Amino acid sequence: MIQALKGDRVSPPPIWLMRQAGRYLPEYRAVREVAGGFLNLCYDPEKAADVTLQPLRRFGFDAAILFSDILVIPHALGQNVTFEAGEGPRLDPIRDADGLGRLSMDNIHESLGPIYETVKRVSEDLPEGAALIGFAGAPWTVATYMVEGSGSRDYPNAKAWALGNPDGFQVLVDLLVDATTEYLLRQVKAGAEALQLFDTWAGVLPKYAFDRFSGEPIREIARRVKAEYPDIPIIAFPRGANLYLPEFAKAPEIDAIGIDYAVDPVWAAREIQPHATVQGNFDPILLLAGGDQLEIRAREIVDALSDGPHVFNLGHGILPQTPLEHVERLIKAVRG
Repeated sequence: MIQALKGDRVSPPPIWLMRQAGRYLPEYRAVREVAGGFLNLCYDPEKAADVTLQPLRRFGFDAAILFSDILVIPHALGQNVTFEAGEGPRLDPIRDADGLGRLSMDNIHESLGPIYETVKRVSEDLPEGAALIGFAGAPWTVATYMVEGSGSRDYPNAKAWALGNPDGFQVLVDLLVDATTEYLLRQVKAGAEALQLFDTWAGVLPKYAFDRFSGEPIREIARRVKAEYPDIPIIAFPRGANLYLPEFAKAPEIDAIGIDYAVDPVWAAREIQPHATVQGNFDPILLLAGGDQLEIRAREIVDALSDGPHVFNLGHGILPQTPLEHVERLIKAVRG
């Protein structure tokens, strides 16, 4: 995994799946039930470490990814965050300077301490040959939840603030750059061997706003992390921002680019792989559907990206309804 992220061609490519520790696993559902809620599970190092390692025990993936959530950062900054069963996250919206004034970095490490302990525990218990990926949400995506107060289809409040008052919105983004950098540095110190920044909603921004509020904040976080840990590989996943990726991939501080399932892997091999490792990009719906097409399309991705550095993954997170045998079949197809 680490070899591939640092630019080496590895055959077969290493494989892990976004949301591989999640509701499709019966053992995960059992632990979450005992934990008494999603945030409780995120902040319980023993249980969070257990669910981080569950998919490696069952499937033998090449990497574990820390079990946590992108919204622990606004929670640590002092914003009220809850998760309602069946409804997703709920936050007290922040939409102006007064709201920003209620946020503070004074206690972030105290709040995030249990997550650093989870990283340490997983690092100590990793199977031989597997890597540990730490992660955080990128500032733009985290900001959308902080401003909207929940998920959204088009993020009208966040976009109106960012596009209509970019300097005012920049204050929130700068705070998230600072907090996210501190968070990731502590993850590396605790044992993370690579980092991924998820910018799930990067694709809703026009190019000029993507550059300012998605691309540059991700690069700045990566620069600051590498100033202290120059050898740590960093994966950026600006989902949906596909036409912007070739330029973005040239940033020297970004080692790998995650591509979603809408990207042609042949195009990615030509436009992205010369500059960065490509991670992706099997469709999670096809993993759910299964059948012969699962193997055919998996091999197409592997073949298309076989001449350069590639980490096999999904183009977005695994779906809760996904049959376990389909995951096993995908791993076998990728590994030949």
